[in-house]
Amino acid sequence: MLPILQFIVDIVAGLLGGVLLLRFWTNAIRVRLPDQIRQFVHTITDWLVMPLRRVVPGTRGYDWASLIGAFLVVLVASTVLLLAGASGETMLLYALHRFLTWILYGFMALLIIEAIFSWVNPNAPLAPFVHALNQPLLRPIRRVVKPIGGMDLSVLVALVLIQILLFVLRQVFGYV
Repeated sequence: MLPILQFIVDIVAGLLGGVLLLRFWTNAIRVRLPDQIRQFVHTITDWLVMPLRRVVPGTRGYDWASLIGAFLVVLVASTVLLLAGASGETMLLYALHRFLTWILYGFMALLIIEAIFSWVNPNAPLAPFVHALNQPLLRPIRRVVKPIGGMDLSVLVALVLIQILLFVLRQVFGYV
């Protein structure tokens, strides 16, 4: 029964945490969410972000309440480990590992979505939004990796680098 509970908690926490991280990232890089997405993001997250903002206000354009909210979500989702007999320290390490992994997987998803848009429909309504979300990741890579034969390989390089970071995280946390 515990694996089923963990599965359901992971789905709900992953969705909520992903939306909170998207809210943080769009504020950090100053990209305006399209209206329908903004309405969805705020409806899903305001119940957690607004009270946290009273305690942790945003500074220098960073919405710390959204980032801390995402970590709190992963922390609460990780408490299922306590039911399985894990220690508090193990649960905290696991939560930190999952939080960092969520961030990296979120970047991977954005990069893959941009690649699909570039192949299928570069003029799709959401394509400029996704492109703007990826710019801070791809800009430094594009300075080093120039297009080869008209092909921009920066997305591929970014995906490989994120995979390396995920491998390093697994090594550092020892498969927590």
